[in-house]
Amino acid sequence: MSELVRVAVDAMGGDNAPFVTVKGAVDAVKESDNLKVFLVGQEDVVRAELSKYNYDAAKIEVVNATEVIEMAEPPVMAIRKKKDSSIVKAMYMVNHGEADAYVSAGSTGATLVGGQVIVGRLKGVDRAPLAPLIPTEKGNSLLIDCGANVDARSNHLVQFAKMGTVYMENIMGIKNPTVAIVNIGAEEEKGNALVKETFPLLKNCPDINFIGSIEARDIPAGNADIIVCEAFTGNVILKMYEGVAKSMMHIIKKGLMSNLKTKIGALLIKNDLKKSLEDYNMDKYGGAPMLGLKGLVVKTHGSANDIEVKNSILQCVTFTQQKISEKISAKISDQ
Repeated sequence: MSELVRVAVDAMGGDNAPFVTVKGAVDAVKESDNLKVFLVGQEDVVRAELSKYNYDAAKIEVVNATEVIEMAEPPVMAIRKKKDSSIVKAMYMVNHGEADAYVSAGSTGATLVGGQVIVGRLKGVDRAPLAPLIPTEKGNSLLIDCGANVDARSNHLVQFAKMGTVYMENIMGIKNPTVAIVNIGAEEEKGNALVKETFPLLKNCPDINFIGSIEARDIPAGNADIIVCEAFTGNVILKMYEGVAKSMMHIIKKGLMSNLKTKIGALLIKNDLKKSLEDYNMDKYGGAPMLGLKGLVVKTHGSANDIEVKNSILQCVTFTQQKISEKISAKISDQ
């Protein structure tokens, strides 16, 4: 049996907490034998939700936290003032070695600040990026950064490429993954000042497989395994991705239900269509890991359902067992 992986979950974070966080945790421990979950939050509320399920009590522990950091609160102030919040207490569990990883659907700002300040960056890491997997025609790609560093510099983007390479090699099993930088054209001379400065650094980096620029329209085709950009661009790409996927689903459903002929056709293709679209279901990929920290921090969507929470918890097991933080540290120290 592999070593037990301990995950501290912000039970109060997200639009649908604590229902989805508790159910996601219960489903996760049922699926993995190598997992223990700490549900950090208001104890009476969390226990009331837990009482609805059957589970191995040895694999889930409730840690009381009396305060909740709300989405709209200024993150730095909230982290400083709300020491007994579910976010702060869960992150200190990682800092103190009581947990290996942290998962939250709560305040993104507080999670990013807490990750940097409480969990802390690995030696040599200048910035810690958020890196979600996004579906493509060829499987999935890693988008790095999607929300943590809107004012990143060229050396930060080079580190992002190195971290992403470690992640895709060890988590996704892709040997020598391709790296591309988001640009407005394929030509090397294109782009803003940051892209123009970063391009030659990536091109001359010996331990990544850099293939040049990638335009946004080519990302869904899966033309690169790792998509490098600063967080402003990455977040726009991610949100557009999600929005277009949702709109396309509405358009397809509307078209299939428009008349009797299309309704009959819909019945005939329903199962095959559902199977084909499953790869574009973002819930199956879990949350976005914050790479380059001393412990794993995973941020899920604020609107996450129990499936996304479960998968976010389960990805912590793989991440920890593959010793991704240690491998990133070794990769960065080689520069």
